[in-house]
Amino acid sequence: VRTYKVTETPAKAVVSTQSTGDMDTYSIRAPLGVCAGITPFNFPAMIPLWMFPLANVCGNTYVLKPSERDPGAAMMLAEMAIEAGLPKGVLNIIHGTHDSVNFICDNPDIKAISFVGSNQAGQHIYERGSKNGKRVQANMAAKNHGVVLPDANKENTLNQLVGAAFGAAGQRCMALSVAVMVGEARNWIPELVERARKLKVSAGDQPGADLGPVITPASKARIERLIQSGVDEGATLPLDGRNISVAGYENGNFVGPTIISNVTPNMECYREEIFGPVLNIVEAETMDEAIGILNDNPYGNGCAIFTNSGAAARKFTNEVDVGQIGVNVPIPVPLPMFSFTGSRGSFLGDSNFYGKAGLNFYSQWKTITTLWKEEDAKTATAEVAMPRMQ
Repeated sequence: VRTYKVTETPAKAVVSTQSTGDMDTYSIRAPLGVCAGITPFNFPAMIPLWMFPLANVCGNTYVLKPSERDPGAAMMLAEMAIEAGLPKGVLNIIHGTHDSVNFICDNPDIKAISFVGSNQAGQHIYERGSKNGKRVQANMAAKNHGVVLPDANKENTLNQLVGAAFGAAGQRCMALSVAVMVGEARNWIPELVERARKLKVSAGDQPGADLGPVITPASKARIERLIQSGVDEGATLPLDGRNISVAGYENGNFVGPTIISNVTPNMECYREEIFGPVLNIVEAETMDEAIGILNDNPYGNGCAIFTNSGAAARKFTNEVDVGQIGVNVPIPVPLPMFSFTGSRGSFLGDSNFYGKAGLNFYSQWKTITTLWKEEDAKTATAEVAMPRMQ
């Protein structure tokens, strides 16, 4: 409901008007028709709410395909939308895997597709949907860096790093998965390890749990393989979350907080999005070196700098090639009146999610030019004056 309220005003139809004599020209944002969204497992309510409310406000109907891992949240959203007054048939839920995705990409009635998920799926949907003449916006993988300068507020920075790296068991595209410790900030690594070690791992519905399990046994196995690849390539493991045992859930898909230090950009654990509770630590001598590390990475979803220097923050925000930047904010996800502006290898498409970019994605320009001649106007009262020459 909040998203509908945010979009209500900017979705007004008339955008610009120009009058010349008897001729008027104006432009409006018009609906596309039927739009679709394909969403991941990790935020089964939030990410659909990036999509269908804006599409509906712009005048479109919507087809939503939630992740097959947790489809129930989408059904609940649809029920609440109907209770709130959305007409039946405006929001439609379909389920499935590859066949459902390809149906959305191929169906000629669907004009636009929004996707959040992995690189492999995003590239497939973008290419197949685009070939069929559809608009596609695809938020994909990420490798988000937090640059820590020695002048940063130490207590706040360490707490922010731990929360951003290990919250949601690291299963979020804006997780802070790399800490770049600049200069003497490397001396904070032991304290960072100890704070992460104190996090409680348990089932997500248990009191006091800081992080729960990862989504599947296959995900757990992949995370553990990437941790081991770092060790095999020469990194060190001051905190190893593998082989953790959670009482009462011994067969659960749990991986504890893990920190891999002495990581270099050529290592597989750095190159790949791990999507688990794993923080890579890279060291740099200067902020310029740290900026170079970020810009050499192919992804551009988000990043952060921790500093008490306004000049350093300004330099950083100007020079990094990343779509969303936080200054002493580890996960800079914007509010709905802005847009989610991931870039480079983290995004495919021309218009980003929600905000004004989202409204533009779900609508199209229509420009109307009219001619109504003044002499064609009919007077509504009787003429009583004597006729005269003009």
